Amino acid sequence: MQRNKKEQKQNKPAKAIAATTPRFTKDKVRKFLLGSKEKQGLIKPLCIYALLICIGFIYINPILHMLSTSFMGLDDLLDSSINWIPSALNISNYTQAAASMDFWASFGKSIIIAGVPTICNMVSCSVVGYGLARFEFPGKKVAFAIIIFTFILPSQITMIPTYVMYSNMGILGTLLPFVIPPLLGMGINAPIFILIFWQFFRQVPKALIEAAQIDGAGYFKSFFRISLPSAAPAFITVGLFSFVWYWNESYLTQMYVSGIMTESGWTSLVIQLSKFAANYNTYATTASSGATSLNESINMAGTMLSVLPLLIMYFVLQRYFVESIDRTGITGE
Repeated sequence: MQRNKKEQKQNKPAKAIAATTPRFTKDKVRKFLLGSKEKQGLIKPLCIYALLICIGFIYINPILHMLSTSFMGLDDLLDSSINWIPSALNISNYTQAAASMDFWASFGKSIIIAGVPTICNMVSCSVVGYGLARFEFPGKKVAFAIIIFTFILPSQITMIPTYVMYSNMGILGTLLPFVIPPLLGMGINAPIFILIFWQFFRQVPKALIEAAQIDGAGYFKSFFRISLPSAAPAFITVGLFSFVWYWNESYLTQMYVSGIMTESGWTSLVIQLSKFAANYNTYATTASSGATSLNESINMAGTMLSVLPLLIMYFVLQRYFVESIDRTGITGE
């Protein structure tokens, strides 16, 4: 009992000091807002998240507006009090837009038009990028200069000569104009893909390739067994970018693949969207029932159908895409 009384007497001054000292001081507030060496402050993440929200709103706002308008009926479009939320979900806009665009047939052809050149791009650009990263040869700097120059050179300059060349070869209206250039490393934005593979293969440790060569592996075997399996992040990045660019390319697709002078069986959702008004009018005149006059909601529904596959693909592969971007920053020897 006497010992407890002594401890209470000793603790009284400490409690009194703690009660008199202020809980928040300027130093604590400064560390809380600005941070310290051990802990990040509050202001920096707030500024970063505010900037990301503003940038995200710029990109998401048009998509949300398009999605909201695509479900509106004609009464909702004429009602000025309805801006974002429709009074009822009008699914018929999508059914009419899909029927006028021949959605499933155009979707399958779009997959082929964008997927085949993407595979060709990944094969050819990986080989070119590996050669530039691992071998020293005369004229290497000249090759780099040509690759960069072909990227800087506007495609409009070479469009007419390329069209004449394809016409003389007799491959217009087929898929070959979108297959032959990627096989030769000259597809749409192929210089970027070559530089991506070049940068990644430079970061693969040389000790792995040298060890494989000591074990008897040649150049091809070391490429397929050592470098290629570790280049999965680069392949994911190149594949996504190439697929999106070929998917969204409407002018070259219409000029080379679909054919301007002669119609072919090749088309895509983006081309169908560019001809949406004419296609819908044809559909409305031939439809037995249920077709309404073309309005903004049906236009938005058609636009949403053309970009929906890319949105789904991104949501499915975004984790792998972000991981590939992170892994391309690893350092090697």
